Amino acid sequence: MLQEMIFAGFGGQGVLSMGTLLAYAAMKEGKEVSWMPSYGPEMRGGTANCIVNISDQPISSPIVSRYDVGIVLNQPSLNKFESRIKDGGIFIWESTNIKQPPTRSDIQMFALPALEKATHELNNVQVMNMLVLGALIKINGIVNKESILVALSETLPERHHHLIPLNKQAIELGESLV
Repeated sequence: MLQEMIFAGFGGQGVLSMGTLLAYAAMKEGKEVSWMPSYGPEMRGGTANCIVNISDQPISSPIVSRYDVGIVLNQPSLNKFESRIKDGGIFIWESTNIKQPPTRSDIQMFALPALEKATHELNNVQVMNMLVLGALIKINGIVNKESILVALSETLPERHHHLIPLNKQAIELGESLV
């Protein structure tokens, strides 16, 4: 079972971190993984995306032009990647930032007010990406939540480990939104 995914948004929204955590969690579960980042020279505020492929079999190439899953956190990313989701695919979009929603009817769509929930319910905008990741793992079950939490504790610098409970709370809130 191969799943080809794109995570896209502005630099600083945690797009690359989401992809990294998902890839690491999949590796912890013994799956084959590829992760390929792409970002502009501006970094924060510029565009950023990463392709994550997860499979039970070896992955022949990390380069993909059509995706099973799309996660977009801003309008330019929605405009760029909506048409590149395969028929029947999953499309998660951040509905607080994006004012022109997707229009396709042949894919599963999930509008997620992740920025609003992170800001008002968790009082921390920086965990918005964890809300989205929680929603994704609830929707498609590509990895277990426990694997995400292990990945978080193993990849987050120790000086930030006090934030793990907040990140777990954000993942669980994301799961509850779908």
